[in-house]
Amino acid sequence: MNIYFRPMLWPSLVSITVFLILLSFGTWQIKRLFWKEALIERYLLQSQSNPIKNSAQLKSHNVDEFKATEIEGSFLHKNEIYITGKTFEGNAGFHVITPFKLIDNTIILVNRGWVSEGYRDPEKRKFSLIRDNIALKGIVRYPQKKGYFVPENDGKKGFWFTIKPLEIFNFIKLDSDNLINDYYIDALRQGKKINLANWCYRKTKIKKPTFIICYNMVWFSFVIVVRIFLIPCIYWKIAFQKERL
Repeated sequence: MNIYFRPMLWPSLVSITVFLILLSFGTWQIKRLFWKEALIERYLLQSQSNPIKNSAQLKSHNVDEFKATEIEGSFLHKNEIYITGKTFEGNAGFHVITPFKLIDNTIILVNRGWVSEGYRDPEKRKFSLIRDNIALKGIVRYPQKKGYFVPENDGKKGFWFTIKPLEIFNFIKLDSDNLINDYYIDALRQGKKINLANWCYRKTKIKKPTFIICYNMVWFSFVIVVRIFLIPCIYWKIAFQKERL
């Protein structure tokens, strides 16, 4: 029996299309891996550098993202808003975004971290409503960009999905001309112990992008499978037809 290479049109087009799609997914994941590693490196560099302590520096328009901060001021709890759809260890909840008034009366938004549905109402977590001036440690974050499938913010209905300082300040209408709209601050929990001062603060963790490496292995494994099994199936069908003849 002689086997001739005479690829069929539709099986060939399908196999080539699948091959190129899987190859593009694998290449995309490699690019994501490099981007993620660069992001982690930039985070570590900025967050471990000398923190911003002078509130005047926060008014600059060229502060690097992830820059460490140590600022003094007080929270304006009556103006806090809640970012919907945040989870913590599998539990649904919100991120509490609270205006923070610095000692020079400049106001910046602070992401204090996650609270559960049961603690969204401030009256149920009075222990977290710090009234006095405090020294707040955090990192600078740029305004979030809305994803393709993320709804628009709707402050009137209480639905917030992305942290956009200018949009939030326009909604809460604070009586101040010293508002920082270019970025906000992620407050960091001090130490491992949770107390009244840092109960809902964020605990920032840096994880290596191992899941991206796994995705790469999956996509390129599919590419190999397509190359080994689909194309030989075309040869087999041609050989089978010739045997019948």
